[in-house]
Amino acid sequence: MKGHGSFLVCIRVLRQYTVRAWHGAALPGRYDPNTPRGGSLARFNDFIAELKRRRVIRAMVVWGVVAFAVLQVFEPVMHGLHLPEWTLSFVVVVLGLGFPITAALAWVFDLKASGIERTPPVGGEGSGSPATSRPPRGRLLLLLGLGFAAAAPGLVYFFVWPGAGRHPAEVSGASSAGPVVPSIAVLPFANLSSDKEQEYFSDGIAEEILNALAQVDGLRVIGRTSSFSMKGKNEDLRIIGQRLSAANLLEGSVRKSGSRVRITAQLIEAKGGSHLWSQEFDRELTDVFAVQEEIAHAVVAALKLKLLPATPDGQRTVNPIAHDQYLLGLAYFARGSGNSYERAVQALRKSVELEPGYAQAWAALAKALFWSADQSAKGDPGADWPRALAAAEKAIALAPSRADGYSARGLLRHLALQDQAGARVDLERALSLNPGSPGILVEYASLLAAMGRSPEAIATLQKAAALDPLSADIPALLSAVYLGTGQLALAEAAASHALELSPENGRAARFLGFALLLDHRIPEARAAFHRSSNAFFVSMGDVMVEHSLGHAAESQRAAVEQHDAGLTYLKYDPLLGGLRGDPRYKALLRKVNLPAD
Repeated sequence: MKGHGSFLVCIRVLRQYTVRAWHGAALPGRYDPNTPRGGSLARFNDFIAELKRRRVIRAMVVWGVVAFAVLQVFEPVMHGLHLPEWTLSFVVVVLGLGFPITAALAWVFDLKASGIERTPPVGGEGSGSPATSRPPRGRLLLLLGLGFAAAAPGLVYFFVWPGAGRHPAEVSGASSAGPVVPSIAVLPFANLSSDKEQEYFSDGIAEEILNALAQVDGLRVIGRTSSFSMKGKNEDLRIIGQRLSAANLLEGSVRKSGSRVRITAQLIEAKGGSHLWSQEFDRELTDVFAVQEEIAHAVVAALKLKLLPATPDGQRTVNPIAHDQYLLGLAYFARGSGNSYERAVQALRKSVELEPGYAQAWAALAKALFWSADQSAKGDPGADWPRALAAAEKAIALAPSRADGYSARGLLRHLALQDQAGARVDLERALSLNPGSPGILVEYASLLAAMGRSPEAIATLQKAAALDPLSADIPALLSAVYLGTGQLALAEAAASHALELSPENGRAARFLGFALLLDHRIPEARAAFHRSSNAFFVSMGDVMVEHSLGHAAESQRAAVEQHDAGLTYLKYDPLLGGLRGDPRYKALLRKVNLPAD
């Protein structure tokens, strides 16, 4: 209990600094000031003993427990009733003042089965009048001082310590030397259409608005993974804002009927739940992009920021079916399994067939083709990766001012083609166009780690995690980088956090297995590998565990010839630590265009 600990600290301090200033009558029956018994220190020790006898310490601890309970109940009630913030500060001050009052009352009175009675002096009821239970002035001041000292840690924590009692957005602004950066999370829009299968459409509308807002300088936009984790959760807006570290929330609904769509959007200040702006848009589906832009402009205006820049070329499409297939492809891609990547490819191919000038769909198709080839049982890297690269090139040609195409080509150059110099150019260009994209930051961090620049990769991933705190992919990759730096405890913690966010994250389970294996916790490592949703990772883990147990296991693969994406781990894979002095290891690095130094 914090209150009890603070009180004991105060006792030690007072023991050192108050014995010289001791005043007041001796305790009856225990100390005669005319009898030398150690001087002021003995009197102070007697005073401490009397504090215990009169249960002053116990009373203050009980008050601390009561005060903590009151705060836990009052704060959510305050926000539920939309009471002003000063009411919470007032309650904290009142509870703090309760400590010295409790100390004084506990000295004088005692609570017994018969009721509240005055505490008798040490000699018993007959050794003095009731008035002798009252402390002399000096001792009363000490009691009040002890009470204030016990209350001080809590008051300092609430009013002085950075972040206590304040909203996360306020804390980030207060702790920074610069101005507060406005932040917003775009929550999944509710699907009010009669066809529940149209949910991908409402999700896509919200994601497109999120992408538009991410282009605005000076606006911090929470990533899609974290925002969409709130889907279907009927939680208090303040709690959602705290979990996402967002000062503002955009929520809405979509009703699609025939060729028309009705979109309702409202901007809410998360801390107090007040509505900053709301509007309804009733449009033809052919005008859906105009609706997305209109909503984004209105949100920015409500936040008093500059309006969105001109719409980049390649963003519009005149074919609503092509846009519908694009949104469907994004929904499948977000699921992250081999089968869902295949279905994303199918939907996105339909989109670009219907609208060949749709740059966003070409960029999304490039990534879907890469991951389908890498993760799907039906994938064919030899055939699909060249098609993916062609799709990325098409996206860049159609919309050179958008980040999508550069991000897709950078991913392919890094993971598939081992063209690290080209990947760096593309990803840095993508970041310059969209610096607030968590996905691009993760791709860039992966490249940095592969180049042996682990500290920069960790810093970049931490920045991405701040923008998308509920994404499992970010701590999964962070675990891999920590493994490369030998920080096994941090690697284990990051991988475990990723699995808490997404229990089916196959890569996180693999990295957790690596951390445990390197820490010589073999049974735990095997269990971790078996948590992976990727069958190859499970079998790979079994082979590694058997090898660690001293059992013969032959498993070699022609990874270089296959251009395996896992080659990007060569520079920081901790399992290869024993090979790094071998000349053949450096030759392998040069072969896949990674720095050999």
